Amino acid sequence: MYAVIKTGGKQYVVKEGDVLSVEKLDAETGKTVMFDRVLLIEDGEQTLIGTPILEKAAVQAEVIENFKDDKILVFKKIRRKQYRRTRGHRQLLTKVRIGKIYVDKAAVTAEEPKLEAGKKEAAPVIQPKPAAPPKPSAAKAERAKAPAKKAVKKGEKEKEPKAAMPKAKAPAKKKTAEKPKTRAKKTSK
Repeated sequence: MYAVIKTGGKQYVVKEGDVLSVEKLDAETGKTVMFDRVLLIEDGEQTLIGTPILEKAAVQAEVIENFKDDKILVFKKIRRKQYRRTRGHRQLLTKVRIGKIYVDKAAVTAEEPKLEAGKKEAAPVIQPKPAAPPKPSAAKAERAKAPAKKAVKKGEKEKEPKAAMPKAKAPAKKKTAEKPKTRAKKTSK
């Protein structure tokens, strides 16, 4: 039995017991995560294909570790223009071990082990979060908070507030050294 799941903008073909590295998940080591974006499930008898996802399907996985991938170097160059840039990048990843593949999520709650007295509690199930939209920059936030201008009636001019600061003077021109004036000698005749 195998399934195709989608996480971190990528698709993975997984079987029970597989260990794979995915984009960083917001979960600690030892926690259990559920991948509910299942695109396909195939067992030996039948194949379930989602449009685009299977609504009731889920894949359970255990977080092994959070780590950084190997460094990749990004080198840019424009020839004959003296332009060269080198940047490095290390991607944040999470290593997970696939536990069970569920065709119906309702089976997940029925199979949870019952806790006995004196044993540790089972790790809570954490859903991977979708990517958050980018936050607006501080400049955009200030523009959004700026007060609106009052409407001006036809025929009236808008009054502009006078600036409190005096205007800056234009920079003085450089004076060049003047050449000494030579006088023409008077010759007597």
